Amino acid sequence: MITKTELDSLAKQYENEAFIKDDPIQFIHRGKSKEDSELCGFIASLFAYGNRMMFIKVLNEIFNRADNDITNYIKNGDFSNLKGLGYRFSKDYDIIPMFEILHKLYTESNGLEDLFSYSFMPDRGEKYDHFLKKVIDYFYARAPIGAGQGFYHMIPDPQKGGAMKRMNMFLRWMIRKSPVDIGIWDFMKPADLYIPLDVHVARQSRAMGLLTRKSNDYNAVRELTFKLKEYCFDDPVKYDFAMFGFGVELNKKQRG
Repeated sequence: MITKTELDSLAKQYENEAFIKDDPIQFIHRGKSKEDSELCGFIASLFAYGNRMMFIKVLNEIFNRADNDITNYIKNGDFSNLKGLGYRFSKDYDIIPMFEILHKLYTESNGLEDLFSYSFMPDRGEKYDHFLKKVIDYFYARAPIGAGQGFYHMIPDPQKGGAMKRMNMFLRWMIRKSPVDIGIWDFMKPADLYIPLDVHVARQSRAMGLLTRKSNDYNAVRELTFKLKEYCFDDPVKYDFAMFGFGVELNKKQRG
């Protein structure tokens, strides 16, 4: 099993500004204000799956159509220029309703921070899935009649057992303060976060001896997060960068 010293070294090595340019977090750094950053990040997280070059291309197209002013675009409420846009499971008839719900959220409240902070219970993770479920329910309750897979794939239901990678990634961006994460929300602490688990992170964490569960599901997220708390209770998800770094180093060795 990897040691704390080794894990901390990898996390420190790869958590730097150079990480931003090729990662979906680049969009959150485009924000012109706190409100703009949270919207940029949330929208980026909806599409951050599959081939990285492809979803970044789609996100750039969305931001271009919004004249790179996503807050005014959302608040204006006219999303007709998103017609014809799609990415994998999600087509324009899935994407436009999601933007319409965000418009309603920012019309009726202070936006995403209000929604997430109202839903959060400071319980150190034991009911973390319930917190996410409350957030998801806001969107599901306003989904169009007959909304299909493309809509629900953008914002999946945690009670179905999925890893909730994109939502956990978005929360990492918003809660942690580091050279990469912007840490502009303070209703929860980094200690409350869960690891953003994808195939890559799961594979590396098993290679490190940190994860035993075979399925990349919500139980695996819990197992890995609580294992990482043994290394750093106050900030377990900083090791997301270590998983990335471990994969890079492993690939170099295999090629060499």
